[in-house]
Amino acid sequence: MPRSSTRPRTLRAVLATGAVLAVTAGCSAQVVTDPAGGADDKKGSGAGVRIEPAGPASSAPADRPAAASKPPATPSAAPSRTETEKPAPPKPKILLAGGAEGDQVRELQARLRQIAHFNRAPTGYYGTVTADAVSTFQAKRGLPRTGTTDTVTWQRLLGMTKKPTAAQLRPPAVEKPPPPKPDKRCMTGRVLCISKTSRALTWMIDGKVLSTMDVRFGSQYTPTREGVFKVGWKSRDHVSTLYDTPMPYAMFFSGGQAVHYSADFAANGYSGASHGCVNVRDEKKIASLFDQVRTGDKVVVHW
Repeated sequence: MPRSSTRPRTLRAVLATGAVLAVTAGCSAQVVTDPAGGADDKKGSGAGVRIEPAGPASSAPADRPAAASKPPATPSAAPSRTETEKPAPPKPKILLAGGAEGDQVRELQARLRQIAHFNRAPTGYYGTVTADAVSTFQAKRGLPRTGTTDTVTWQRLLGMTKKPTAAQLRPPAVEKPPPPKPDKRCMTGRVLCISKTSRALTWMIDGKVLSTMDVRFGSQYTPTREGVFKVGWKSRDHVSTLYDTPMPYAMFFSGGQAVHYSADFAANGYSGASHGCVNVRDEKKIASLFDQVRTGDKVVVHW
C-alpha cells in the first residue's frame, strides 16, 4: 500500500472542510488567505488559509444604499416660568386704619351703624371700637379680618348702605351716664385700677384719672387673680416661656400674671381670653403706660 502523505491539505480540501464547518455551525463564514501562514500551518512556509466568521447577512440587496438615519427629533422647549405662572392679583389698597381721623372715618362709622356693626355715635376717630366693627363686618362677608378698611371692604360697605345724612354723621349729643366710681382702694397713690365689671384698666395717681383702656382677662380655667398687688418687674419685649407667645410691655404683678399688649385681643376682641394675664388691645396706650408705671406701683383687680 502507498504511504500516507504528510503534506498539508490542498486549498480545495481546506475550503471543503470550511464549508462543512460553516454549515455545521449554522452561520456564514468567509475565506481569508494569510500569506504568512495561519495557526494550522506548522511549517509557516506556505500560503495559510483561515476561516473568519462574516458579519450578519443583510436582508437588503447589496446595491441598495442604506437608509439614511433620521435625525433625532428636537425636543420642544419647556414652557418658561412666566408662561405657566399667572401674576398674583394686586393687594387691595388700604384706605383707613387705626389712628385715622376725619370725615371719611365718620362716614365709615355711620354706614357701619346702619347695618348694626357700630353701636355708638360716629366720632371721626378710627380706634379699637371701629377696628372691631370693621373686623366683624369683614368676617361676615368672607373677607380677611384685618380691621383696616381697604378698597374691597369699602366697596362692599357702599353696596349695602346709603349715604349717611347729616343727622347720622353728627347725631344730637346724648348725655352720658357718669362712669362708675373707682374702687376706693384705687383712690390713693399710683394705681393700675382694673375693673372686671367694665373690662377697663384705669391709670390713676391720687384719685386722678390719667388714661383708660379696654382689657381682657383669663378664661374660667385660667382666671385672673383678684386683689391688691404691686408691679414686681417690667419687660418691654417679653416672650412667655410657658406658652411661647409674645407679651410686649409686660408689667408683672402676681406670679406669671401681668398687664401686657395682646395682638390676639387687638385682632379678635373678646372672642378669646388670656391665660390669666390682663390683655390690652391698644398698643399705643399700653406703650405709653409702660413708660409711666414704676416698679412698686399698686395694682388693684376688682369687680
